[in-house]
Amino acid sequence: MMLASRIMMRRTTVTAEEDTLATLQAEADRRGTSLATILREAADEKAASIRSARRPRFGIGRSTDGLSARDLTAEPIAEPPS
Repeated sequence: MMLASRIMMRRTTVTAEEDTLATLQAEADRRGTSLATILREAADEKAASIRSARRPRFGIGRSTDGLSARDLTAEPIAEPPS
């Protein structure tokens, strides 16, 4: 049984090299799915990678200046929209 969920998506345009698109289209054909599905998966994977790379690391030591990694981060940590 599949449960319905409320997933918000935004339509966009992607510009890419012809060879790149041909490779992705071939993968879509091989899997029996659409190019849009392959592109969504690639975007999801990249976004997850960016979020995990920007997540502050927690050490076992104590800060000498009292600032946390979060306080020192110049950019906010990207979170998926709610």
